[in-house]
Amino acid sequence: MTKSPFTTQIEDDLICMRCDNPSPLTGPGTNTFLLGQRDIAVIDPGPDDPIHLERILSAVPRGAQITKILVTHSHLDHSPNARPLADRTGAKVYGFGPDGAGRSKAMAALGDTANLGGGEGRDRDFTPDVRLANSEQIAHEGASLTALWTPGHYGNHMSFVWDTKVFTGDLVMAWATTLVSPPDGDVSDFIASCERLAAANYEIAYPAHGDPIPDPASRLSELVSHRRSREAEVLDTLRRVGPSSPRALTEAIYVETPSHLWPAAQRNVLAHLIDLTDRGLVQTSGAIGPNAEFTLR
Repeated sequence: MTKSPFTTQIEDDLICMRCDNPSPLTGPGTNTFLLGQRDIAVIDPGPDDPIHLERILSAVPRGAQITKILVTHSHLDHSPNARPLADRTGAKVYGFGPDGAGRSKAMAALGDTANLGGGEGRDRDFTPDVRLANSEQIAHEGASLTALWTPGHYGNHMSFVWDTKVFTGDLVMAWATTLVSPPDGDVSDFIASCERLAAANYEIAYPAHGDPIPDPASRLSELVSHRRSREAEVLDTLRRVGPSSPRALTEAIYVETPSHLWPAAQRNVLAHLIDLTDRGLVQTSGAIGPNAEFTLR
C-alpha cells in the first residue's frame, strides 16, 4: 500500500483520494474511491473543488479511463464534482435518483417546510444520468458492482458492493456516528439499512469519511445500538422532565458533547422524535418541528 497526503493505493484495483475539506461533520475529509485497473469507477467524486477534480484525473492509471461515476448520495461534499468529471471524461453519472428522491413516507409527508428546518448541505441540482434500482448489478471490468439502496442518512443514499467489499458513503463512518437530519434522514430507515448490511457480513467497509473498517458487522451493530440508546434517552428524559423541545432534550442528553456540535445533535433528536411520533409513542399539539414541544403518549 502506497500513500501520499491525499492519495492512498489500497489495492491494485482500489485508490482512495481524500478531499481537502476537513470539518466537524466531514472529519479528515471526504473520500473518493477509484475502483478498477483499466475501466475506472469513481465513487463519490466530492464537492465542487477543481483541485480535487484534477487530482482524480491525475490518479487514473496510464492506459485506463474513467467509465462510470457512482454517487452514494447528494450531499454537497459528495456529488457536485460528478458533473464536471463527467464533462471531462464522457462517463455517465449513476445514482439512486435526484436530490429528494427516496424519502420515507413519514418524511415525505412533512415535506420541505420552513417549520421543519433541515436540508443541510443538499446538492439540490444533482440528477444522475442513470438511475439505479435497489440490488441492481452494474457491469464493471468483467465482473459486477451491486448497488444497494440504503436510506437513513439520506433518502437517495446508496452503498456499492464489490466482491466482499462495501462502499458505505455516509451510512457508516469510521470516525463518528452518522447524522440523521429530517427531512432527508430517517431513523427507522437508518436502522434497517445498517441491519441489512450487517447481515451480509462483508469483509471490509470503505466509508466516505475516515479509514477502512475491517469488521463492518461490528461497527454496524454499534451504530444500531447507539441509535436505540439515544431513543431510550429521549423517552426517559421526556418521562422525567415532561414536555420538551428538541433543543431542551439535546442539552439534557448531550451533556458530554461540545456545545458547538449541539445543532447537529438536535437534528438527530428531532429525527428520533419524528420517528417516535410516527410510532405513536410521543405526540405534539402543534406542527412537528425544531421548536415544537413533545410529550409522551
